[in-house]
Amino acid sequence: MNNARKIQEFLYGKYFADGLRISIGMVIPAVVFSYLGNLHIGVTISAGAMVIAMSDTHGPTNHRRNGMLVCVAVVVISAVLTNLVDQNDILLGVVLVILSFIFAMMAVFGDRAAGIGAMGTLMMVLNIDDSVSGPLETLEYVGYLLIGAAWYMLLSLSLTSVRPYRLAQQELAESIKQIAAYIRIKANFYSLEDDVDESYLALIDQQVLAHEHKELVREMLFRSKKNVKDTTQIGRILILVFTDMVDLFEQGMATHHDYDAIRKQYGDTGILRIFNLTIKRLANELDNISYHLNSNRKPKPLYQLEQDLDKIRAAIEKIESEEGLPTLPLKRILVNIRSITKRINNVYAYFNMASTDTPYVDASDYNRFVSTHDIDIKSFRNNLTFQSNTFRHALRMAVVMGLGYLTSLYVTTGEHSYWILLTIMVILKPGYSMTKQRNFQRLAGTIIGGITGILILILVKHEIALFAILLVFMVATYSFIRTNYIVAVVFMTPFLLIMYNFMGLNTMLVAQERIIDTIIGSILAFASSYVILPSWESSQMQDNMRKLLIANYNYLGQALRIMVGETIPVLEYKLVRKDVYVSSANMGASFRRMMTEPKSKQVHASDMNRFVVFNHILSSYSVALLTAVVEADPSAISPDHIRKARHILFQLALAIRSLPAGTEQSEFTELSVRIEQESAPMDAEDSLGINDQLDFLLRIASDIQKVIQRMADTPATETVQEPVA
Repeated sequence: MNNARKIQEFLYGKYFADGLRISIGMVIPAVVFSYLGNLHIGVTISAGAMVIAMSDTHGPTNHRRNGMLVCVAVVVISAVLTNLVDQNDILLGVVLVILSFIFAMMAVFGDRAAGIGAMGTLMMVLNIDDSVSGPLETLEYVGYLLIGAAWYMLLSLSLTSVRPYRLAQQELAESIKQIAAYIRIKANFYSLEDDVDESYLALIDQQVLAHEHKELVREMLFRSKKNVKDTTQIGRILILVFTDMVDLFEQGMATHHDYDAIRKQYGDTGILRIFNLTIKRLANELDNISYHLNSNRKPKPLYQLEQDLDKIRAAIEKIESEEGLPTLPLKRILVNIRSITKRINNVYAYFNMASTDTPYVDASDYNRFVSTHDIDIKSFRNNLTFQSNTFRHALRMAVVMGLGYLTSLYVTTGEHSYWILLTIMVILKPGYSMTKQRNFQRLAGTIIGGITGILILILVKHEIALFAILLVFMVATYSFIRTNYIVAVVFMTPFLLIMYNFMGLNTMLVAQERIIDTIIGSILAFASSYVILPSWESSQMQDNMRKLLIANYNYLGQALRIMVGETIPVLEYKLVRKDVYVSSANMGASFRRMMTEPKSKQVHASDMNRFVVFNHILSSYSVALLTAVVEADPSAISPDHIRKARHILFQLALAIRSLPAGTEQSEFTELSVRIEQESAPMDAEDSLGINDQLDFLLRIASDIQKVIQRMADTPATETVQEPVA
């Protein structure tokens, strides 16, 4: 994709739309009241708009609206309490510590609630000064904040009502883009120059991103009854495209082969290069669909994919006739590529259908796939324990914010010493690895941005030009703040310096103060993540491993149930399959975070790496097995198949029992099935394919069980009985 196309893609995307919306919400009140001669009121209203805007994360409209209303309440409480005790340093310190703890604990209710809690902390930090004193002034100040909040909510919800599907359309485009990146990594397995193990790790990382965006699209499309029952063409097209993209992504995840063996056997035939090129073209087609969906245009195919399929078919026939090599693995790869190609062609076809021809999708069951976060005070109480990472983080946040407040009192660097607290708030994260990453991003971004801002103020003297730069930097800040924090900070720092220049402050001193305060806050936040109730990923890994193994066990259990003659609704095993993907994504993300922690904390790193890769392979083959079992004639299932499937589950059960149960979600119940019939196989081809998959799954399950046993500090306390075949 050329640079012009990338710029266009960004400008059409949801993140730029966010940055533009937030910037408009902040700039207009300040400009209007500046024109009226009272910039201070305008800045206060803009602050109210800003904190609500930052809580306005992507999701269904009703979730966004409710979240913003809760944020208004949290911000008002935070502002009132802070301003009422602002004159008393001791009381202010106590309130700061207590509110920091409470707001950080809001994370137990989900990501949206965590963002709202962060805005409560931000409002508290912004009010640590002597600018407002007394109940009447506090009431007036809160009134202006409410005006700003109401203004932004009106702006945001009005835009949504005018274009109700735009947010879902943009998120779907982003999801397709992430799936394209996933498919492109899959192409690397057919390149002799790319390392297989490194490709696995990259694939797992990308799987996490693709899954997150897929789930957000699912929530936006199916959380609203209006969307689920919509009969408009755009609504139906979005649902049709999404369902095909879900199937395509799952098809990509289910596609796995012994890539080392394939490279060794077919590396000299040239067919791997054809596979690599064709799969990359599939990824390019997905990127093309994403771009046109984002820009609200009708997409047209880039390639004649049928010609690529014919080329692969001819190459396979040539290998079979001239080389005398077995070509069954190559034919299976071709089948998978053809399946993905069909889904891509379906998507293109949807955009060319007339309104009356666009099929209606019954999506009433799709909301069962959407995760929910209920606001239950019981979950808050249950997390008030040192075993809870959220509780440990909340305590750490409260302690460090208290230390930062004391530092700001006795280490005066200027009039904006609250920047120390602001730095702590944005850097300190629940885990060490995330804190370390954000610490670097904040420091580097502030220094680079500070130098950039000073140079701009030295070189540019015209006020209109400075204001134009300020607007550009503001939009860029809020466009990148959710995707690339270091870039956001690089733009944010000069934007603030230019703003302070308009307010008549000495920008050289402000820049110096901001850099010094950022360094102080960074040191406090980073040091605390290492010494104050630290949360190391290695301590969470066994629970994540157990959850992933249980999810894989339950999914393979569905295949066994079908083998023995049970009838399972498609929705049921798709829900179980979703648990596999969620657990796999969580495990992959946790492992990558662990690898950024100090070496001394990377417990069993090499074995953990093997476990992650083995489970990715296990998940892929499990999906392929269940698909094969569902599509096969019942007569293709033999008693030997059933014995192998039960032994696979036995191996996984051994591994699960070797890991301690950490949470309710990691409780394990073994599958009990009753064999109603044992028929002899008749369909030789289906039977052979299922048998090969079972043999491979049995080897992988055995490898996983061995890895777990090596890692286990103590032998399993529970026994597992070998099933009677």
